[in-house]
Amino acid sequence: MKVGVDIRRATEFGVGTYTRNIVRALSRIDHSNEYSLIGSPQTAAEIGDLPANFTSIALLEPDDTTKGHFEFRATVKRRGCDIVHIPQLFWVPRNLPCPYVITVHDVVEHMYRARDRSSLRRSLHFQFTRHVLKKAGRILAVSKFTKSEIEKLFGIAGRHIEVVYNAIDERFLKGHATEADQQVLEERYLVTYPFLLYAGRISPHKNLVRIIQAFAALKAELEKQAKYPDLKLIIIGDELSKHPDLRRTAIRSGVQNDVRFMGFVPIEMLRLFYDAAKVFVFPSLFEGFGLQPLEAMAHGTPVVTSNTSSLPEVIGQAAVLVNPENVFEIMRALHRVLLDQSVRDKIRERGYEQVKKYSWDASAQRILEVYEEIANQSQAPAGIRRTA
Repeated sequence: MKVGVDIRRATEFGVGTYTRNIVRALSRIDHSNEYSLIGSPQTAAEIGDLPANFTSIALLEPDDTTKGHFEFRATVKRRGCDIVHIPQLFWVPRNLPCPYVITVHDVVEHMYRARDRSSLRRSLHFQFTRHVLKKAGRILAVSKFTKSEIEKLFGIAGRHIEVVYNAIDERFLKGHATEADQQVLEERYLVTYPFLLYAGRISPHKNLVRIIQAFAALKAELEKQAKYPDLKLIIIGDELSKHPDLRRTAIRSGVQNDVRFMGFVPIEMLRLFYDAAKVFVFPSLFEGFGLQPLEAMAHGTPVVTSNTSSLPEVIGQAAVLVNPENVFEIMRALHRVLLDQSVRDKIRERGYEQVKKYSWDASAQRILEVYEEIANQSQAPAGIRRTA
């Protein structure tokens, strides 16, 4: 079997973590099928060394351009692929010469960001996305919640969707930070104080405005108790410059000197922030899976997160769950987790166990089985071909 994998977004937040780790896991468990990793050489280099049955095929055009669509199709045809895996939701039909499997991480594009578009653009975006999903050989949803959203929103039959969970990047499993690591955090990032942490994309549905407001309320409460006078909130994420409302919220809340916006931080440094944080706060309004709370749990950091979307499914009882639309509920949870050592100890141990439930190798094994099912169906005579 010849498998093509679109790796053009393998350096991005979220999708990149998924793509890199699925490819690495496939390389560990599958040494017989041939894989063509289609994308830039720099993107392939992010994945690392792979066995001989994995070949990097240079394609510099991005996946959201007309030229990129045609060049990708030509590459798939030239390589003689039996199946293609596109590891993120797209909406422009590609008319590929073989079946494709598509991974859907969430449908937030059709819930939050779509509000910024005209009604005509929203309708076209929705109809094209629905067409792409219906034409897929199989849809891989990263959670049961995401599967249910695809079924409800796009009218896709459940038998067409396979739930295959994510897992955390193996670099977050290196254990706790050493004294030398802590010194790097102090010298490079000037972090010498206790802090709460948010890490992830910067987007309205991530609820960062309420995180800042809850932090301000927490600071006021702690001041009454003479606790943690130097506590800070560190926000790590991409494209902070596009969201000036966050800095304005910090100023209006009176905590502009206690909120640090760090921008992008590479994984090797991010793991140090996870390790040093007092609490990881992630009251997102909508998540298809939610990797970041698991990444924090791998470092023994207590987590406060939402009781909505996929998060209760993925996190289980290993965090304090809150209504993400209630600032004071978020504040009270942070206060409790910060000051109650018994709560910290309990959810820390539960967090370690929860992380163990997710494995890239197990996910890759199921994805490989899906590849084989779809490839076999496409090669069967038309009269006996099964419908995916």
